[in-house]
Amino acid sequence: MDLIPAPADVRFPAEAGLRLGPVTTLAGGPGTGDAERWLRSTLGAATGLPLAPAAAPGRADLALRLDAALAAEEYRITVGAGRALLAAGGAAGALWAAQTVRQLLGPEAFRRAPLRRDGGWTLPACEIADAPRFGWRGVLLDVARHFLPKDGLLRYLDLLAAHKLNVLHLHLTDDQGWRFEVRRYPRLTGVGGWRERSMVGFRSGGRRDDRPHGGHYTQDDLREVVGYAAGLGITVVPEIDLPGHAQAAIAAYPELGNTDVVDTAALGVWTDWGVSPNVLNASDATLAFYEGVLEELLEVFPSEFVHLGGDECPKDQWRASPAARARIAELGLADEDGLQSWFLRHFDRWLADRGRRLIGWDEILQGGPAPGAAVSSWRGYAGGVAAARAGHDVVICPEQHVYLDHRQADGPDEPVPVGYVRTLEDVYRFEPVPPELGRPPESTAAARRVIGTQANLWSEFATDARDLDYRAFPRLAAFAEVAWSRLPSDPAARDWPGFERRMRAHYARLDALGVAYRPPGGPHPWQRRPGVAGRPIEGAPPAG
Repeated sequence: MDLIPAPADVRFPAEAGLRLGPVTTLAGGPGTGDAERWLRSTLGAATGLPLAPAAAPGRADLALRLDAALAAEEYRITVGAGRALLAAGGAAGALWAAQTVRQLLGPEAFRRAPLRRDGGWTLPACEIADAPRFGWRGVLLDVARHFLPKDGLLRYLDLLAAHKLNVLHLHLTDDQGWRFEVRRYPRLTGVGGWRERSMVGFRSGGRRDDRPHGGHYTQDDLREVVGYAAGLGITVVPEIDLPGHAQAAIAAYPELGNTDVVDTAALGVWTDWGVSPNVLNASDATLAFYEGVLEELLEVFPSEFVHLGGDECPKDQWRASPAARARIAELGLADEDGLQSWFLRHFDRWLADRGRRLIGWDEILQGGPAPGAAVSSWRGYAGGVAAARAGHDVVICPEQHVYLDHRQADGPDEPVPVGYVRTLEDVYRFEPVPPELGRPPESTAAARRVIGTQANLWSEFATDARDLDYRAFPRLAAFAEVAWSRLPSDPAARDWPGFERRMRAHYARLDALGVAYRPPGGPHPWQRRPGVAGRPIEGAPPAG
């Protein structure tokens, strides 16, 4: 059976499995309610079967229960003698077991209505023991550059869950748009939530789309998203970017910018891609403003971690600003890097006082990281290595390996080609733990600080869900296996031909789910963007 991600241990004995039919019963013990509901609704829709509750849970044909001997995301599946038992260490493990059951039933189980009424649904006899390698198996969706409506977010949560990915990092604010409703600051979405026009492709092409672009999520929209995600075993981690990537906020509230250097009242939401020079000032009033933003954010998102960006913050305005220079002197800081560090340390303490943790991009190491902060290592591995050795938790997401907006092949057919070529095989051979930290069985304490890995989908050149699908898939399936399965730590030792063979079955699942993935032979004609300039980087990416 071609399961993705590959389980730790799987056996298919030569015996009868469980045939599903109109009288098949489904029941879950305490703590498995989400998985039971998901199986009944999802498999019920695909098969047309009621999967009715059993009179006694212990007698159900398809039974779920918790096992205290298993870790929270660990599960066991035993199918045989006309019965299936799913045992898990926690609610999340039960959900991952349910996802595996759907794969065992074949691609038609991924549809929303039955294709046939003659039954024929059989769970094969099997024994599966499985658990994830990493606790953070993340995907970033950038909804700031191009807004993804709520139904698109909910759909992507289904796709993440189907691949046993358990963190959605939601990039909600940037220079080009603010997507989170803040009730005390309505101009953040009223003004900052839309821009007059957008670049089409990279700036060298000189093309513009003069349609205004925008949108935002209400707090209730995002509560719905968070609740739906939780029912799938997924945590939503919000990102509010500061002190850079903030022009949309400054356009809405000009007093947040460096008013002694720039006429911030004349700024609009940025219509270019890249990094705006307009950054937040470091006044007490700006800190208080963002505390207000975060107070409302924490009411919506219960996640342990809150991402505050901290990346790509140009310092030119601070260098030119008498107010910023006075602030640096007042605080006894060495320079502008120290000011950024002070800014983030303030919010690290503020979040810690409320039982939350700050996570930021690896630039937060500049000037000294906040004591409790975790680090998203995106500029290669170096920031992650330094952070882990300093005792910080790390999520490894290097752009040259797992930025899935980067192109999948060379040549003129790739739509808006960006960055290095990263093929499906390249992503399958990605190893999150750098050798400098040691690998099993010689793993160091620093290596254990790598709490997970993440693939990032930036949306400058992905204008809608079909564009996101093309960039994400099939590579996200390979990334899911890297994040979940215990593959050889030496990328060259991984069974690429075996994964490629299993992908043939997985493409049929993606077809059933309606995913507009890149075909192995290249893009469909309607997936191409002829004449739209990209920013390809030639050659192999740096290793570190």
